[in-house]
Amino acid sequence: MEKLKLLLLAFFLGLSINSWAQKTEITGVIVDDKSMPLPAANVLESGTSNNIVTDFDGKFKINVSNKNATLIISFMGFDDQRLKLDGVKTNYTIKLASSSTNLEQVVVVGYGKGSRKNLTTAVTSVKAEQLNNGVIADVGQLLQGKVAGLNVSTSGDPTKGSSVVLRGASTLNSSQGPFYVVDGIPGVDISIIAPEDIVTIDVLKDAAATAIYGNRAANGVIMVTTKRGSKDKTQISYSNYFGFENVSNQLDMMNASQLREFTTKNNLSFTPENDKGADTDWQKEILRGGAASSSHNLSMSGGGEHGNYFASISALNKEGVLMGSDFSRIIAHLAVEQFAFDDKLKIGLNVTNSNSKYANVPQRNTVLLQSVSHLPVSPVRNPDGSFFENFIQTSYFNPVALIEHGDDDTKTNNFVGSITAELKLPYGFSYNLNVSYQQLNTLHGEFYDSYYQKYNSATFYNNPDPPLTKTLVNFGVNGSALRNSYQNTNTIVESFLNWDRTFGDHKIKAVVGYSWQEDVLGDGFQATATNFPVDNVSYNNLALSNYTSVNGYVVNFGDSRAYQKKRLISEFARLNYNYKDKYLLQGTIRRDGGSVFGTNNQWGYFPSVGGAWRIDKEGFMQGQKIFDDLKFRASYGQTGNSSGFNAYTAQFISGSLGTFYYNGQQIGAYGPNQAANPDLKWEKTSTANIGIDFTILKGKVSASVDVYDKKTTDMIFNYAVNPVLVPVGTIVANGGNMSNKGIEASLNINAIRTKNFSWTTNINGSHNKNEITKLRNPLFIGGDSIRRVQPDGGGQTGSTLQIFKEGKPLGQFFTLKYAGKNASGVSQYVAKDGSLTTTPAIGTDYHYAGSAQPKFMLGWDNNFTYKKFDLNIFFRGVFGNKIFNATRADLFRPATAMTSNILVDAADESPNDLNAYKYSTRFIEDGSYLRLDNLTLGYDFGKVGRYIKKVRIYETMNNLFVITNYSGIDPEVEQGGTAPGVDSNNFYPKTRTFLFGVNVVF
Repeated sequence: MEKLKLLLLAFFLGLSINSWAQKTEITGVIVDDKSMPLPAANVLESGTSNNIVTDFDGKFKINVSNKNATLIISFMGFDDQRLKLDGVKTNYTIKLASSSTNLEQVVVVGYGKGSRKNLTTAVTSVKAEQLNNGVIADVGQLLQGKVAGLNVSTSGDPTKGSSVVLRGASTLNSSQGPFYVVDGIPGVDISIIAPEDIVTIDVLKDAAATAIYGNRAANGVIMVTTKRGSKDKTQISYSNYFGFENVSNQLDMMNASQLREFTTKNNLSFTPENDKGADTDWQKEILRGGAASSSHNLSMSGGGEHGNYFASISALNKEGVLMGSDFSRIIAHLAVEQFAFDDKLKIGLNVTNSNSKYANVPQRNTVLLQSVSHLPVSPVRNPDGSFFENFIQTSYFNPVALIEHGDDDTKTNNFVGSITAELKLPYGFSYNLNVSYQQLNTLHGEFYDSYYQKYNSATFYNNPDPPLTKTLVNFGVNGSALRNSYQNTNTIVESFLNWDRTFGDHKIKAVVGYSWQEDVLGDGFQATATNFPVDNVSYNNLALSNYTSVNGYVVNFGDSRAYQKKRLISEFARLNYNYKDKYLLQGTIRRDGGSVFGTNNQWGYFPSVGGAWRIDKEGFMQGQKIFDDLKFRASYGQTGNSSGFNAYTAQFISGSLGTFYYNGQQIGAYGPNQAANPDLKWEKTSTANIGIDFTILKGKVSASVDVYDKKTTDMIFNYAVNPVLVPVGTIVANGGNMSNKGIEASLNINAIRTKNFSWTTNINGSHNKNEITKLRNPLFIGGDSIRRVQPDGGGQTGSTLQIFKEGKPLGQFFTLKYAGKNASGVSQYVAKDGSLTTTPAIGTDYHYAGSAQPKFMLGWDNNFTYKKFDLNIFFRGVFGNKIFNATRADLFRPATAMTSNILVDAADESPNDLNAYKYSTRFIEDGSYLRLDNLTLGYDFGKVGRYIKKVRIYETMNNLFVITNYSGIDPEVEQGGTAPGVDSNNFYPKTRTFLFGVNVVF
């Protein structure tokens, strides 16, 4: 009987122990570093889908599978924490560290990672939750205003990407944008990245940070890290938004009654061919009433003990506010990581495919120009429904007809795939092998039907973006079509060895590697055709054309230099030395060899060195209570620029030179049209950077300040030369220098954090001074300056707006100096000798008139939470820059008001003033602005039911208002390229966006 009792006792004791192992209730509270509770924090049992969220008081209760389970606690803005239960304790108080001030934050720096506390270089990191909200398909827009020194300008055109310039322009070549690295793959087209898949973006600014990428890093490097799966949790997420956009501003053009009153007052009259008694708002006629947008993103992630996966699919559709413009994109992404050999080997597979469709406005810039210059007394359509036209009047085209009778479409398919392997070796070594392949296929088509034949090809000019000058466009006979298909491929193999070792107080991290890259560009074809039997074939069947019957028609087979093959071979090394986490030193070197440069200069070396002193670690700082962290940084390095040049830049090329008359007939001429330059070499950009980082008030306030001096030498440009020395008359050569000096500052403040309310604010500001310090070459015959940017508005032939000049910045305005009106009411100008004249000479009587370069840029981000509500308010500003409002000048022609519309504020101008419209300082305006760029209000429902872990809804409004004195459509005029700050009848209107979205986590 006693034995039976003992057996029953053992049975029930074992059952009790087994029950404890199967189900244990754990309670607790989650707090921040100020011991304030965190509501809606996530508590997950590791290795399971068992999770809960905390209540308003930060409290939680969860039943775990066993008493030794591991909990993973996460909350936005704080670092995740893993808590291993001790098997006895059942109630915990868990304190999370704020990620915004955590010095252990990991930063991607190229061929490796590092903690922010040990950085010796200038790097700004932006997390996913800090990126801009809105209808965004471009990484540049995500970062706009978020990074000190990063100048991002955008238009309302959904088919056009942002212009991104970091720390001022470094070259006179067209390519001034940063070099992008996505998940370790260099040179990736960032359009393949869905914003919802991004984890962090690290912006590498100084040469000590970017030199590891050598000749591609002169304009800065942006590292994008996308999401990966976790072995600790399986998760399905869905996000969606839909919204609409309207034009935020339009030019104030005269309506029919205003223009009729003006012409009557000044004894002018419309021609009967134009005046049909209409009152047409042509700007409104080419616009959609409300352009719709929608986005969907579905992702799945998870894993096990020896691997993880992440997969997503994103779809974006965005209508442009301009009729005929649309954009859609589908992105599929898969990332898989598998571990083997006791997790010493990690194999990664990363595949992304992006398919995009761009519907462009046919003859877009001409449509924009005609929409403001067309007379309001002309109707859109005749009574019979056909389009109204006056084919007699020069350059008078119905903009709505231009849109409806043309097609301009582009389709792209962008594939990026990579295989990575990382092997952990003894003694702190690890070996990495990365192989990637990128393939971009582009299919483009244009069709202008037989309607376009009615326009006089002798007066139909295009309206290109500056600095290009307008040219005549011929639309053939009975319709014209263009079709091309090109493929670009990029293959990269990179192999590098890392070493991470600690010897007492000494820590060493080193990397040495090799990179091989081959690009094949423009592998495809192009053809044009004309004379189609019907209009509705568009560009889809060129075989139906009969171009051979059109006298003199020549098929355009595209650029003879479209096909290119380029190769880049590199070796690189970096060494980081750390003594007691107090004294930090970094050195890098990269050797690049590129096939695009002269045979005598195909190899370049790009070194850098950086150091940091963590002052807060010194003994004399231990008693103070002000600084939690204080670090001084200094660095110097050289990087290069190889973008903007092609495989033929340094080579001698012969080709067709037209015809000449010989023996009674025209004979084709053939000869040199590009000079060889075997000495062409890299542009080199050297940057010196001094910075300080500090955190005070127990992590409540953190800030960084950087001062830099960036100098570009051997700047490449297409110089005019003596034809006796170089028969072509031009040569691409090294000869110019450019300087950028500036200061950047960022301030992060956790201003308020209570039980129910919090407010954090982030402010960044920057100042940059740009200057062309040299523009000469031994062969250059043009002196130290080049006049350029010629919009060629009516009556403005030969008038340029800007100048490349030694001692002046890129974007220096150089034009006539307006001096008011003389006694006869005629506009007058300051001549070269200082006298006043009403007949100024183009070029001769020009004066320097300000710069398009901003003196100061500002970003101010505010985040508020109240219980389950969250609110983001983001302001962005640019100050001290000038804009040449060529659009205003071209619409300021009172003498032609009977044939072309004018601005409302030209009502007091006299038609007798034939100088009123001349490009001059009269049309240079202050481009400063402050914009409420984003306002987002959200509500987090937390866990809903058994399967839905989180539901958040939000409303976002973009571009709510802008404070500016600029009289144009919008002051955010193009800041990239070599003609910044010119508003020239080509500005796609900015929009105001309203959207509603939802995020769901299962």
